[in-house]
This record gives sequence, C-alpha cells and structure tokens, in this order.
Amino acid sequence: MQKRTWKRIALAVLGVFVLGVIVLAVHIYAVTRPRVDASTRIMARIDIKQDIDQTDADKITAWLYSRKGVDHVLVNPQSDIVIFSFAPVQNNANRIVADFKREMPYRAERYTPTAEEMKGGCPVAKTSVSYKVYAFIKNIF
Repeated sequence: MQKRTWKRIALAVLGVFVLGVIVLAVHIYAVTRPRVDASTRIMARIDIKQDIDQTDADKITAWLYSRKGVDHVLVNPQSDIVIFSFAPVQNNANRIVADFKREMPYRAERYTPTAEEMKGGCPVAKTSVSYKVYAFIKNIF
C-alpha cells in the first residue's frame, strides 16, 4: 500500500513538472516571437555627412515630425546625428530616409549596425542569470 502511494506521488510530481515545462516553453515562444502592432516603436539613425547648426537641427526636427508615424526626434548638431522613433505599421525607415535625402538639402546616410555590433548590443544580457542558464543548456547540447 505504501509503495503504491509513493508511486502516485512521484507520478503526480512528474506530471506537474512536465506540465510546467510545457507552459514555460509556450510562454517563451509567445514572448520572443517578433510581432508588429500599433504600439510597436522602432528607432532609426541618420548620419548627416556635413556640419549642421542649431537652425539646421530645428529644420530637420520639424521635417521628421511631419512624417507619418514619427513620434520622437533627437538631432545633435555637434555630432551631426539624427535619431528618431516611428511606428512601423505607419511608415518605413528606408522610406523616411529616402524622402529626407530627396527633399532636404543635406548629404545623409541611414546608419545600420554591422552584425558584430548587433551581437554586442546588450552587455547586460550576458551577465544576467537567464543568459547564464541559456549558455549552460546550450553547452550541454
């Protein structure tokens, strides 16, 4: 009788563990898959290939704010860099930059990070507990 009780307890614990692993896997899949909706924002960067002053920065800011979907703009006249965020369901960074190059009197290029820069994008992730668990499991398999 006692052996049967332990067997049931072990089966119940194993069942709960397997169910937990399945729920965790579904949760990770749902959270990490890319999705674009009305609340999604993307940042883009434009490098101006000439010196600009505050007047130019104000013109660039006003022009970018007039683009559909752009909701925040930062222009740094000292480094000649423009950063803006936009809604990808309303606009496209390549289209915004192409329009900028065509309509504005500035030499500019969209900055896109290299693959190496993308790998080193978040230094916090490599020190987190989650990353350490991920690396441990990755090394096992």
